Amino acid sequence: MNIKSKKQGQQVYYISLAVTFIIVLWAIVSKDSFAKAANSLLDTLTNKFGWAYLISMLIFVGFALILAFSKYGNIKLGSDNSTPEYSTTSWFAMLFGAGMGIGLVFWGVAEPMSHFIAPPGIEPGSVEAANFAMKSSFMHWGFHPWANYSIIGLALAYFQFRKNKPGLISSIFEPLIGEKRVNGPIGKAIDIFAVLATVAGVATSLGLGTLQINSGLKYLFGVPENQIIQILIIAVITVLFIWSAVSGIEKGIKLISDVNLYLAFGLLVLALLVGPTVKIINSLTNGLGAYLGSFLKDSLQIESFGNNSWLNGWRIFYWAWWIAWAPFVGTFIARISKGRTIREFILGVIVAPSVASFIWFAVFGTMGINLGIEGVMSMDVLKTVAASPETAFFVVMGKYKLGTILSFIAVFLLGTFFITSANSATFVLGMLTSKGDLNPSNRKKIIWGLVQSLLATALLLAGGLKSLQTASVAAAFPFIFVMILACISLWKALSEEKV
Repeated sequence: MNIKSKKQGQQVYYISLAVTFIIVLWAIVSKDSFAKAANSLLDTLTNKFGWAYLISMLIFVGFALILAFSKYGNIKLGSDNSTPEYSTTSWFAMLFGAGMGIGLVFWGVAEPMSHFIAPPGIEPGSVEAANFAMKSSFMHWGFHPWANYSIIGLALAYFQFRKNKPGLISSIFEPLIGEKRVNGPIGKAIDIFAVLATVAGVATSLGLGTLQINSGLKYLFGVPENQIIQILIIAVITVLFIWSAVSGIEKGIKLISDVNLYLAFGLLVLALLVGPTVKIINSLTNGLGAYLGSFLKDSLQIESFGNNSWLNGWRIFYWAWWIAWAPFVGTFIARISKGRTIREFILGVIVAPSVASFIWFAVFGTMGINLGIEGVMSMDVLKTVAASPETAFFVVMGKYKLGTILSFIAVFLLGTFFITSANSATFVLGMLTSKGDLNPSNRKKIIWGLVQSLLATALLLAGGLKSLQTASVAAAFPFIFVMILACISLWKALSEEKV
């Protein structure tokens, strides 16, 4: 790395750190003003720019699928004779752990149940509400988020491994703005946006995971739910994820991701066996049909004259959350995808994890909804459970055989998902602030690991989940335009390939 490149990398590093610390200090010192500003920003973005989230996410799905089945699909992400560094199983485990992780366990029961008890324009607790709940959950965790990840991941892997450019988001834009601007203020601004979006998005997920681990420990062992316990949880997990990030991809991240995959699969199979198996299979089948049948309509559905409160609170928030995660997950997926073809990359990143998410929500969502349909839980009880999404999983599992075992596995899985999300992000933040170095220094990884945990802690203390949600939405918005330009730049570069 030359002196100029190193200096540019340091600028991104120090500016990103400074802005992050300003946010953390604001959240700690002035909780009320932070919450007020965050809520105001959230309302503005969702009410005035919901359409931008919907349209952009559909563009990402269309672009990725067109590219996969185009003449460019056989192009390697690397030299023509390069081969994948990791087995398909480990590759999938790492991208799945980094891309969804804690969110699946947190929302697997809570989201379908929330839609079941409060569906827009449908009778709560009805069969129609149950069908709507499964379709909506599939929508929020299906092709859209993974296509969104694939845009940055594919573009970065292409420029990084085939064109030998630095592993930076700004490198993607060289065909559009030229190398001089990429290395200038514009490029640095893009990379700083990527760092801030990564920190805010991961802090959101770490906060969610901390709340749920605390709930699980209370359910299993009677550990109290309070901020002291939550800070202790973050502290313990921080030590573990920094250790695994410092150990590197092969020794640390890959190992824990593989454990993750087997744990998640075991939990899924056990839940399928103790739950209402036939209903789960029917939910998966029916939910897939409903999801695919109204895919285009649901992708763009927003009321001009009616009420969009459900849409803003769920779909727009999710789209913003996934966009906030795109620079981090995309950079990490690119890092582990050298040697794969464009077609293999897109189908592997979009289809395989989406199918896993569909099965996950069919299993755990059906287990929750079934308690309402069968009258085991009244609507009032379901509302109380859904109002605390961090406890919903454990309350529902408690109504089934082997519920304690399922909950124990889930708490352990939350911990490993927590670690895989955070260690991947720590590795990526090190790359983004080291001029794209594929193996950033341990010092930077340790600092970024501590910063993520500090931000998650500060946001929890400043107002809990609402503040975390708002932070991720705010950080994501500028990245919509970065990602659309990334599509144009990648297509321009691919059009010069001889295929």
